[in-house]
Amino acid sequence: MSAGNMNLTLKVWRQKNKKDSGRIATYQLTGISPDMSFLEMFDVLNEQLINEGQEPVAFDHDCREGICGMCSMYINGRPHGPKGAVTTCQLHMRSFNDGDTIVVEPWRAKAFPVIKDLVVDRSAFDRIQSAGGYISVNTGNAQDANSIPIPKDRADEAFEAAACIGCGACVAACKNASAMLFVSAKVSQLSLLPQGQPERKLRVERMVAQMDEEGFGSCTNTGACAAECPKEISLEHIARLNREYLGAKLTSERV
Repeated sequence: MSAGNMNLTLKVWRQKNKKDSGRIATYQLTGISPDMSFLEMFDVLNEQLINEGQEPVAFDHDCREGICGMCSMYINGRPHGPKGAVTTCQLHMRSFNDGDTIVVEPWRAKAFPVIKDLVVDRSAFDRIQSAGGYISVNTGNAQDANSIPIPKDRADEAFEAAACIGCGACVAACKNASAMLFVSAKVSQLSLLPQGQPERKLRVERMVAQMDEEGFGSCTNTGACAAECPKEISLEHIARLNREYLGAKLTSERV
């Protein structure tokens, strides 16, 4: 083993499919560079398993740059691992020590059923987004951006909300498996901007209704979601969602 490299014990959740009860499997890794990302370490594990004639560990990944939100791993009891404001793919092995035991599990939520190993079905988020997370506009020449004045503080708030990558860490961190932080970010992003005003009330009603239909739990304001969010989405967006929803219900013309 080269100087500075690590030996690790991995305890990884293995589950063949949705019907399988699943189990924890233990693997030994040697010579892991502290400069590897967590996903690169899993690439080494899978290469080792393939060479031994075993089934590699299934896990989600895409951009590996902290943008797509696919790398959903529950590491030593925390979504995305021990570092704050990073996704799993941005986590490096120097955050661990030689000889460490690392436990890796999938997101745990009724609305996020396990597909295989560490891969969960997060299509519930897609359905919530489809229910109202959009604006309807006429196509044609783009309107000049400067013709719609937006106060900087509101633009900054909308931009912060838009930073949500839909990874689901908020759901995984919440004791109730609530999706309120995700939904509130998507509602805030559009309710703060002029383009989102025409469908403002209907949007929040539809997205909250879809969230409930998907089986996510209720929010009890423990704040774990914001603490574990890799994009540091603020709890203030949940407060705005509650105001938007109450206002929509009080003024709704629909029976």
